[in-house]
Amino acid sequence: MPRKIIVIGAGAGGLTAASTARENDPDAIIDVFTEDEHIAYSPCAVIYAIEGVIKDFDSIIMHTPQFYKEKRNISVHTRTRVASVDVDKKTVTLASGTAMPYDSLVLATGGKMFVPPIEGARLPGAFTIKDVNGGKAIKAALQTTNCVVVVGAGVIGLMMAVAVRNLGKKVTVVERYPNVIPRIIDEDMAAIVQKHCEELGIRFVMGTPITAIKGKEKVESVVAGGVEYPCGTVIMATGIRANLDLPNQMGLEIGQLGAVRASGTLQPYRNDHLVKDIYVAGDMMMCESAATPGPIMSQLGSTAVRQGRVAGINAAGGYATYPAALSPWVTYLGEIQAAGTGLSKGLAEYFGLSTVEGKATGLTRARYYPGGKSITAKIIADKETHRILGGQLVGGEEVTGRINWLTASILKGATVEDFATSFENAYCPPTSMVKDVVNQAADALMEQLKLACQKK
Repeated sequence: MPRKIIVIGAGAGGLTAASTARENDPDAIIDVFTEDEHIAYSPCAVIYAIEGVIKDFDSIIMHTPQFYKEKRNISVHTRTRVASVDVDKKTVTLASGTAMPYDSLVLATGGKMFVPPIEGARLPGAFTIKDVNGGKAIKAALQTTNCVVVVGAGVIGLMMAVAVRNLGKKVTVVERYPNVIPRIIDEDMAAIVQKHCEELGIRFVMGTPITAIKGKEKVESVVAGGVEYPCGTVIMATGIRANLDLPNQMGLEIGQLGAVRASGTLQPYRNDHLVKDIYVAGDMMMCESAATPGPIMSQLGSTAVRQGRVAGINAAGGYATYPAALSPWVTYLGEIQAAGTGLSKGLAEYFGLSTVEGKATGLTRARYYPGGKSITAKIIADKETHRILGGQLVGGEEVTGRINWLTASILKGATVEDFATSFENAYCPPTSMVKDVVNQAADALMEQLKLACQKK
């Protein structure tokens, strides 16, 4: 009898799991269930479609259910909710009442946009950035409003704010934390990002949570810190929380970060035991930090794809494990790019680590080569072992390759001294200075470590 594989969720993790399972078991019967209408698109791309950088929403949808059926013999069921899973009987029950048996199950239900429980959160004109239909609704609303408030100054919130500003709207960003992109970059690097966004004409209200959305029949203003800010549209970018509807119903163990705890094989736990033939992937699960022992959330599409591959291999009867994660990220905001990897100083302190940091500002090209742009690099290391824990970059171009360079060094367990002496970089005047800004940051960090040693 062919193996029956069910995947719940059709995002990056779920569809990667289904496709990988097909590669490893040509005869399996594979069904994917999702409540969404659209599949195989990047949520980040929704913002570009709203702005018009991408011509329409259809362009961001990479594949359709028909593609998966015709090319990969995978049945994708859209607008279909899974009501429950019976772990003992190994059945999935749909909202329609239909029960389907499985041999292997992959849970990849992603996350839910967190919306603060405040007055007016459901008023017409208040939106979240989550899917294609939500993006279409925002784009339509922007046709008839001139003043927008974005709630949340994380990566998605800033991308949305820049996009709306580029459409000629007045934009105010409200953020409860004191700096933009909180937790994953430090205040000094965040200040560079915020200054650039302010130069684009975006207003910031920092260190103040939104407390209400006001309006009679539609959004008219928001209240933050006792001050009322008039607007016609509110866009919530207040973060993603793991979707725990099915994990809770199934009795799966939820970890301290509010997401499913899983083993290296991506099997969840139930009653302190691994659950046989069930695997998880994507935003709904915790993973291990590669910078220091301990759990982290890595709610990135790149992470979901890697986890989906492991889940798919195991669901098809193979064996694979998911390593610890560093969660390197990058974003493009106006005329600058920002990126990070591993631990910020704040996250390092959360893990109880004592850190030293080095920072340098230089150019993206040789001084004499035209077109060079300012770039700032920061490297964070453990004070005792000198091992690199994280890195951050903000610059006018070419930050992706540099953050990948730092990511590789952390994964190798490199110390600052290792990096400075052994991690070579390519050089060409149009692409970097002969001594790259990352190397300069490493040199600055070594000097700080020497000073720290002298103070002992």
